[in-house]
Amino acid sequence: MKSKLVLLAFLSTSVVALSGFSLFGGDKEEGSVSLQRMADAMFAVMEADRANYTKEVVHRMQNVEKIVDADEFWEDKKALPLPAQMFRLGAERVAEKDLGFTYGLLSQWPINKQNKAKTKTEKEGLAYIAENAGENFYGSEKLGSDTYFTAVYPDVAVSKACVSCHNEHKDSPRTDFKLGDTMGAVVIRIKAD
Repeated sequence: MKSKLVLLAFLSTSVVALSGFSLFGGDKEEGSVSLQRMADAMFAVMEADRANYTKEVVHRMQNVEKIVDADEFWEDKKALPLPAQMFRLGAERVAEKDLGFTYGLLSQWPINKQNKAKTKTEKEGLAYIAENAGENFYGSEKLGSDTYFTAVYPDVAVSKACVSCHNEHKDSPRTDFKLGDTMGAVVIRIKAD
């Protein structure tokens, strides 16, 4: 009987604690999740998937087992997509759903020029994370008639495959990356209106 009362008390407390929870509410609502916390959670998933693909698929298949290479012309060469390409494929698929947010990879040293910062907030964010190792950058920007919460996270070289690819690529503006260096950024933009 005592265990049933403890369980009932726990369940009642849990229901009361969760009753005000709102995932997409503003910062001022009780139990809501801020746009920053939402972006941080999204980045945690993206970063984990990106690191696992890089280490467990690309590095293992290309560098350790030497079964298949990763190549920027992966479709033509029947190779693995590069980690940046895999990330872009996911970002494009999410963008098709028009969920009020976008994400992508940018860099101060992009191999592919389309990955260069364009907005003032992107440029400020890339400079900030390059100068402040391990820190994130948060800002707000107006694009067209919409206001966005923009978060910029360091994209770190997690594998020798990252470093060698960037350092050896003919179009790379920087060729001295080391394991653990910030090579660019993941930028998450969430519509705030």
